[in-house]
Amino acid sequence: MPVAETWLLPDGVADILPAQAQTIESLRARLLHTLATRGYSLVYTPFIEYVESLLSSNDVNNHDLDIVTFKLIDQLTGRLMGVRADITPQVARIDAHVNPIKGIARYCYAATVLHTRPQGLSASRTPLQIGAELFGYEGLAADLEMIDVMLTVLADAGLTDNLHLDLGHVALFRALARTAGLNLEQEQILFDIYQRKSIPELKEFSQSVPLGSDFLTLGRLSHDLTALGSQLSVQAQQNADVQDALAQLAATLRHVQTHWPHVEVSVDATELRGYHYHTGLVFAVYAPSLATPLAKGGRYNGVGQAFGRARPATGFSCDLYALTGYLPVVDRVVITAPAGRDADLLTAIATARATGQTVIQALDGAELIDAHATHRFVLESGRWQIKPC
Repeated sequence: MPVAETWLLPDGVADILPAQAQTIESLRARLLHTLATRGYSLVYTPFIEYVESLLSSNDVNNHDLDIVTFKLIDQLTGRLMGVRADITPQVARIDAHVNPIKGIARYCYAATVLHTRPQGLSASRTPLQIGAELFGYEGLAADLEMIDVMLTVLADAGLTDNLHLDLGHVALFRALARTAGLNLEQEQILFDIYQRKSIPELKEFSQSVPLGSDFLTLGRLSHDLTALGSQLSVQAQQNADVQDALAQLAATLRHVQTHWPHVEVSVDATELRGYHYHTGLVFAVYAPSLATPLAKGGRYNGVGQAFGRARPATGFSCDLYALTGYLPVVDRVVITAPAGRDADLLTAIATARATGQTVIQALDGAELIDAHATHRFVLESGRWQIKPC
């Protein structure tokens, strides 16, 4: 390879330069503090594990996570390993096996993950994922807490205006599919139709399966819970899982409208994000002119089953790199100081650094020239003072 090309990085992979890195690190610390004050304990997980651990799921078809996971052979054991593409399964392993707390457990994390391909237009293949997980509580209160925490994290990141929260419920689709007796192939076909929002295909499909009118109703009235609940078939209306899912969506909608009035919120009952992974309520936050969500999450009961402890769970995550793209540029104060070991100068430098200011002292015998400097130490009337450059 020519020397001129050795510095090139793969598509979707980028260096983080000083100014942005400082912004990201400050935001990471602030958001982890926000999570800590709400009882979420920080954990660090390994970036590589055996694939059985990384891809564990309560659903045998874990295709969504599998296709974005890089895999390689362990030279020590010959077993297949994977680089984490999502931290949630790792935290589930901790909850189930490593740190099996009785009752409710709350965890948070912030670390880089790796994807085989970008998950959105111009998205990074190495997002810095920050998130939180809550284990051990089946009720809707846990999902509402998770939504509150997610929106609080976004607010602490400076994102409060023009946010849109989209709500869905995977269990509603699953319950209707079970009631109609769909097989796995039919279920996957219907899932694909909903993702494309193709009403003509949905009409055709609904004519070929039992209770097909329910699937057509779901597609046409996915944003109107009241109409949806009243126009489903009698079999669907008598299904406890269907009614529970509709009730949870309605309660969540009211909660957000009451407690987050500045956030626009809507329901899409055909939104099946993470269908092979999630088991109940799902949610995502969008910003204007952004196709991929700023943050997303949902319920994923039973994910710890592969580790011997299936527990109800809910969580959310977001990419810190994406969040920092919405932050205003903050002018950084950089102070330069002349070389030397003068006691008063060293005291002045230490005092400035103790208050969080950046001070760069010249090397002995060298004149300090820093293009990024905004201020400098100047000796005036026997005292070292900070003056603008």
